[in-house]
Parts: sequence; C-alpha cells; structure tokens
Amino acid sequence: MSVEGSGRAPLVEIVPNFSEGRRADVIEAILEACRVPGVRMLTWQADADHNRLDATLVGSPDAVRRSALSCAARAIELIDMDQHLGSHPRMGAVDVIPFLPVRDVSMQDCVDLARVVAKDIAGTLGIPVYCYDQAALVPERRSLADVRKGEYEGLKADVAQGRRLPDFGPHEIGRAGAVAVGARKPLIAFNVYLDGTDEDAAKRIARAVRGSTGGLNNVRSIGFLHEERGRVTVSMNLVDTDATPIYRALELVRLEASRHGLRILDTEIVGMAPEAALTESAAFYLQLKGFEPDQQILERVLATSPGEETPAGSRPATGDAPVRGFLDRLASAEPTPGGGTAAALAGAAGAALVAMVARLTEDKKGFEPLEARMREIQAAADAARAAFLDLADRDAASFDAVMAAYRLPKETEEQKAARREAIQPAMVGAADVPLETARLAVSQMELAREVTEIGNPAAASDGAASAELLAASCRAAIRNVEINTDSIKDPAAVAALRAESEELVARAEELQILTTSAFRARPAG
Repeated sequence: MSVEGSGRAPLVEIVPNFSEGRRADVIEAILEACRVPGVRMLTWQADADHNRLDATLVGSPDAVRRSALSCAARAIELIDMDQHLGSHPRMGAVDVIPFLPVRDVSMQDCVDLARVVAKDIAGTLGIPVYCYDQAALVPERRSLADVRKGEYEGLKADVAQGRRLPDFGPHEIGRAGAVAVGARKPLIAFNVYLDGTDEDAAKRIARAVRGSTGGLNNVRSIGFLHEERGRVTVSMNLVDTDATPIYRALELVRLEASRHGLRILDTEIVGMAPEAALTESAAFYLQLKGFEPDQQILERVLATSPGEETPAGSRPATGDAPVRGFLDRLASAEPTPGGGTAAALAGAAGAALVAMVARLTEDKKGFEPLEARMREIQAAADAARAAFLDLADRDAASFDAVMAAYRLPKETEEQKAARREAIQPAMVGAADVPLETARLAVSQMELAREVTEIGNPAAASDGAASAELLAASCRAAIRNVEINTDSIKDPAAVAALRAESEELVARAEELQILTTSAFRARPAG
C-alpha cells in the first residue's frame, strides 16, 4: 500500500459512529474497545440530544481493521436499538464505519479494506452489513442516506419483507440493527445554529441546501430543533469540500434562513476537518487575493522548510517528541537515537515517578511532618527529569560527533593526524555523557528508596517501579560507556571510566535491593 520509496508507514483514518451519547459507562467501554495497539485516537464526541457517539482514529490498515472489529463487537453487546431514541438518523448500534485515506494509501486501498471489514463483521459478529459510498457494491447504495432510509425501524421492516437485503450477514435485523461500512473522502460534519425554534423552517432550509433535493452538490443536510440548546439547527455533512467549500454551504443557509426571518447565531464543526477546507473559507471571508497557504501560513512554511534553528537532518528534542514518533525513530535503521538516549529516557521516567510519589505524599493526612521533605524531593526529581531529557539529546549528539570525526579525510599524513586528534576527544565525550546519565540515575535511586520507605504507602509500588527504571537506566548507560572505552587510547582515562562504572552499577544494584525490600515491608494503601 505504501508509496514505493516513501519510507513512511501507510495511515488510514476511521470514524466509527455509535448509537449512544448518554450513558457514560457505555461510552467509555466503547471508546476503550476502539483503542487497540497501533491505533491513535485523535478525538471523540458524544451528543446526548442526538444520542450518538463518534470517534476519529488513525493507524495502519491492519490496526484500524482490528479497531473497527473490536468497537463493533462492544457496541452490539451494550446497545439495544429497540430502546434507542435520538434526533440523529441511525440504523444500528455501531451505525457507520467509514475508512478514509490519510497517507500513502489510495482510495482503492480503503475500498478493499472496507469490504474486508464488512465481511469480517458479518461473519464474526453476525450482524447485517451494507457497503456504501466508494465501497458500495451496487450504485443505489453509494449514498449513506439511501442506505439508512427509514432508519432502524424502517430497515427492519423492509428486510423482514425481503427488501433492501444486506450485502453481507444475516437477512434479518436484530436488536443490534445493521452497520454501514464504506470508504470516502474526508467529510466535514458542519452544524449551523439559528435564532429560533421553528423546526419546520429548519427542515425547509435543509431541503433547500441538500444536494439530493436541488441544493448544493456534495451536501447532505437535515433540520431539527436542538432541545438542549433551545434553537433550531441545520446539520450538514459536507462530503467533498474541494468541490463545495464550507463557505458556499454556509452562505446558502444564511440566504435561506433570511427568507424565514432567521439569522445565524453560530456554527460548529463536529470532529476533525482538513486544514485546506478551513483556510479556503478563511480566505473567502477575509477577501484575500492571491493567497498561497503553503507560502504564507507560518506553520506550513516551518514544517516544509527548515530554517537556521532546524537545519535539514536535525531531530526534534527528545522531550518535545511524541512518544510514538520517538519510538519510531529509535526503531529505525539510523544510528541515533540509540541505547544511550533510551537509557536517559528510562531515567527521566524513573525521576517522574519519584516526583509523583512525593506529590501523592505531600499534604496527605498523617504525613504532615514530611511535607517539607517531599517538596524538596519533588524539586530534585523534577530537575533530574529535565536533566535526563537533556542527556538524551546530548548522547545522540556525542555519537554524531564521533561519526563526524571518523568521516574526516585521511588522504595525507596531516589529515590522518588531524583525524586521530578529533576522534579521541569525541570518543571520550561519547563515554562521558552516558556516565553522567548513570551518575544521575544512582542519585535518583537514593530518592526512590526514600519515598518508597516513608512516602504514601498507596504509592509504594510506584516508588519501587521508579527504582527499577533508574537501575535499568544506570546499567544501560554503563554499557554505552564500556563500548566507547574500548576505543579510547589513554590508559588512565580508561581505568578511571571503568572504575567509576563498576562503582555505579554496584551501588545501583544495592539500592535496587533496598528499595524492593522497603516496598515489600510497606502495608497496602
């Protein structure tokens, strides 16, 4: 699926919609089922009036497939469509699952994936599935509105009479209803709120705007009274904002509303929207002439054209990088970041846990005498966490310096001598940085032991976990010291590095044992 030579993993977006927006426990259970390994949840929204939940997730094709199956299974377990009431059209517990191409994935890839998931849901969960939009198997099912016509009750009656049978799954509609699975371009759910309560007027406005009833192409709309807000809304799905931009739909709603004595109060985007769709409407209302977003939006320029502070080939600071992005870089074939950076990051996690235990102890009843000490530990652990993150970047930079020294020319004797002189200090620097990481890890282990021994017993396991992470940080850092000392020519420097390394590892092991003993001696909190 990925574009040849892109070096990037393909990404697919799914936006599953569920017929539940009121019961918090059910909402959380469904969202948890969405969160499978390899998927990132970008946003979710529950609407009590619509009695509807939607989530936006991205991941690899296989990951989003697993997410779709997982959340569908949970939804049909927890939602009974015979009991469902809401103002939004719906036909099933998991109502619709669209697949959208995001990166290095074609629309045809999404079509194929949607059809595979449709078969999986029908076969594994035993509910009827309809393929729609780009994944439709017959032309009359391209439109989701046509597939969902009559909603749950109408579809159930039609299928019982042998009409509108599903593409996959049983030819009967049970309490879980049916699901529409499709592939489409990014859709913007756009609501316009008007200053009145005349629901008939809202429905007439929606009809005038809707593409299927003579309005704008690529616009699907309904009008209704939003009970919670006490006003009417025209709720639109803009299915192709390249062809029909947001501002065009909004201006037609404004025109039609004025005919009924209504005016626009505010608007709302539900879920996520492509940046291009928003910038096009901003340019329209600002009446910008010759506006070039790629050249005039600061963030776009910075993202595509690194400047003096971010030269080509530079890496983001470890502390600023998303976890997934850092791990992707760590897993890549690039030599940095490597083990030394990972060791420092483990230390940062350990220091963070030390600070956490101190904060969970401070101001707690029964621990008043420890308040001042816990604040001192917090400050020390917070400072250590920042220092570990700095060491993570310094470790990668020190290795880069070694590689730069080795790449120096060596054609002449003078060049060879200069190269040797550059390599040795670089090697010493590459050993000094992880040694500093190990020193800091051991110093934080002293605090880990202390908070485990005297801190809030309910957090004693966190104190013990911090010691384990810090011990791992120390040992991993020392391995990087050892590999670099083998290339250092100064015997005295090598002896000093090895001696201190041994002392640090021994002290880390001792503190690890003491902290574990302290943890096991604490009463359960």
